Amino acid sequence: MSQSAPATPALDSATPVRVSRRSDGLSIVSLLGMPIFLAIIGGATYWWIHSQELDSIERRVLTKDELVERTVQHLQLTVVSTIIVLVIAVPLGIMLTRRWARHAVPVVLGIGNIGQGVPSIGLLAVIYALFGTLGFKPVVVGLVAYSALPILRNTMVGLQQVDRTLIKASRGMGMSPFQVLTRVELPLAFPVMIAGLRIALILNVGTAALAVFFGAGGLGYIIFNGIGLNRTTILVTGVVLVSGLALLVDYLGGLLGILLSPRGL
Repeated sequence: MSQSAPATPALDSATPVRVSRRSDGLSIVSLLGMPIFLAIIGGATYWWIHSQELDSIERRVLTKDELVERTVQHLQLTVVSTIIVLVIAVPLGIMLTRRWARHAVPVVLGIGNIGQGVPSIGLLAVIYALFGTLGFKPVVVGLVAYSALPILRNTMVGLQQVDRTLIKASRGMGMSPFQVLTRVELPLAFPVMIAGLRIALILNVGTAALAVFFGAGGLGYIIFNGIGLNRTTILVTGVVLVSGLALLVDYLGGLLGILLSPRGL
């Protein structure tokens, strides 16, 4: 007599179903993939440079002190301008999603589109003409104008995509508008806002390479020295440093988004 297979319990609408899901923790690949990639590219570039016969000009430009100084200048421009953009664009984006301020949305977005629509070198030139001086401050103002739109727009989109029923339910529970904003809307909009931050960081890293034309230094000094002096080694070093820095800040922005996003999103 053959044995029948064990019966499989039937599922109905009342039976809880377990769905396997990825752990909230970071995987090894997502945590170490980009740092390892950047380390490989940096090591390969370092090996390639030292395998070349550098002349006196290349040795003068590619010193450790020079590269560190230009990298620090580039980071200062990127970090300061991004912080200023966050301070301005996030509260402005929140305000524009309130019913009483929606009539101002086309005007504000139009101004933001002008800032990003103008070519970056042209925008920096306009800022220089307004300031009448070269240096750190006019370049930061130009970077702020150029990178404000992604954070502003993503803040608005993130807040607008929050389910209205959740907002109504929160108000029905007795939450004040400020509590609804800080405890419901902003946490749910955070992943979209982080995406805007990452875009702004990459824009600032790339555009800051033009700061050398306005007396603010940065890694653009290495790149344009390589072009002006017709030295491939210098040019490749500058390009690798700027590209690596852009990938690094994008990675850090994504890591920040994973670590700070509310559980379950």
